[in-house]
Amino acid sequence: MTIVNPVATPRSHLDGDRFPPAPRPATLDGKTVALYWNGKQNGLDALARAKELLAERFADVTFIELTGALGGTTRYLSEEQLDLIEAKVDVLVGTSADCGSCTSWLIRDLCEVERRGVPAIGYTAAIFDEDARFSAKTFGVPEACPVIVPDCFSNKSTDEIRKMVDDSFAEAVTLLTTDRAVFEVLPEFASMRLESAPELHFDAPDLLDAFDEMQRRFIANGWSDGMPLVPPTRAKVNAMIAASGLEGDHVVGDFAPGFGVGTVSKIAANAVMAGCRPETMPVILAMMECILDPSIGLRTWAMSTGPQAPLVLVSGPIADEIGMNRGICALGPGSISAVNVAIGRALRLIMMNVGLSYPGITDMDTIGTPMKFSACVAENEERTPWEPYRVRQGFSLTDSTVTVNVPYGMTELFDFQNSDPELLIEGWSTLTSQAVGTPAAGAWLIKQNAPLSAGYPFHGTFSNMLLMAPDHAAVFADAGWKPADIAEAIHRRTKLPFRQVMLNQSMPAFEISHPELRWLLDAPDTAVTVNPSADCFEFFVVGAKAGRSQFCFGGTNSVTKAIKR
Repeated sequence: MTIVNPVATPRSHLDGDRFPPAPRPATLDGKTVALYWNGKQNGLDALARAKELLAERFADVTFIELTGALGGTTRYLSEEQLDLIEAKVDVLVGTSADCGSCTSWLIRDLCEVERRGVPAIGYTAAIFDEDARFSAKTFGVPEACPVIVPDCFSNKSTDEIRKMVDDSFAEAVTLLTTDRAVFEVLPEFASMRLESAPELHFDAPDLLDAFDEMQRRFIANGWSDGMPLVPPTRAKVNAMIAASGLEGDHVVGDFAPGFGVGTVSKIAANAVMAGCRPETMPVILAMMECILDPSIGLRTWAMSTGPQAPLVLVSGPIADEIGMNRGICALGPGSISAVNVAIGRALRLIMMNVGLSYPGITDMDTIGTPMKFSACVAENEERTPWEPYRVRQGFSLTDSTVTVNVPYGMTELFDFQNSDPELLIEGWSTLTSQAVGTPAAGAWLIKQNAPLSAGYPFHGTFSNMLLMAPDHAAVFADAGWKPADIAEAIHRRTKLPFRQVMLNQSMPAFEISHPELRWLLDAPDTAVTVNPSADCFEFFVVGAKAGRSQFCFGGTNSVTKAIKR
């Protein structure tokens, strides 16, 4: 059996930028050291201890303390800060890399600093060692220096953090004061196997055995989502390419986090593996446009330790044309949802084999979620009492659109009792408020907003997507409520005491981001909204009878693109 190779070539293997590490000073005596914090919890404790040790070991050291200018839980250096470092700093010590996305962003900062001629190190938990080295390779300075410590600084006491910094201090000094040899051969990774051949061959006594061999090989190489895959034979892939209206070698984009070169052929091969038919290809390409939009921040949630998973929403006539389910069990499973499941699964496989987001090295999800296999639905337009979702997003009635939102999870909003919209809202708000345990809830308190082009989580825009059951939508519509009225009512009731909202957030990040709100420190029981505005709530009508809606919380900025046919 011969199949099309679905794994993309990283841009760094083609024409990616490559930069040497910065030259190191022989000593730190008399030098200026930047202590850089990326906003990750407890990182300041590590920097405080590093400052003490450096001041004890070296004479006349000057320190500049920096916090990433943009972002919240994870921050990154602005161009202005990078200019300052280049002009005034001799070496930089950064922290912390102890989750998937913050590791990627901290290493990005280290690479940017090294490219400007300033040696840099970053404290990195051991489990994120390969993750850090992958990011260093991706950002063009594979010699960049993570200082590996046994555990994450998060959820550790000050004494535990100080010990880790003490134990790694000698290595940190060596990495800052000893010139780094340029790697002649770039490192490979145990959890990632790349294959450049355009086709793959599987020999066996019969096709069923060849099929089994393909499944085994894909699992061994990390290219599988864990379920059996449809072999992407040349004929099947060519049919998908033909349905795209594009050439197979047309590059749709470079897909984070590995910046794999996403040709139509690679996208088509992964869609075939997911079980997609050719008529779904326009939907899949629009879905690609969504995740390539900078505002959705693909690299961050693809690499995170959090369970963010893309939710795909299709609105318009194409949904019925290709057989999508918009009623009973629209999120699957079952034969009635086969098209939905295949499209959602295609996105996951493309993220893995084109974006190179592989569990254990570039996808560092702490526990995971079944939503990562597939989450795709179509709008129940005939039961939507308002304008269809796509029209509310500025598209025409005759258009078909794809929307991608990336929530942390979902919970049911159950209410069989009430036909009064105010009572529905009151019940729902008991759940929307309690989503405070997610990073997005209350995150506006530790963020400084940035342009949407900055990418999630740095622009500070979130969208909690409410998949509204038709029966619930009818209650609101019968009372004359519009979606904007529902959003305002939920926002108004989604409040908690400041103290409670800040339980899992960094207080120094709050004080940096919102000095005008420091009065809340003296009034911790003051009720604050969990989200910054009513714009953080969106509504998509889907499903069948009975009052069971789904609240998808903590999502990214929703991105909607027209389907081109």
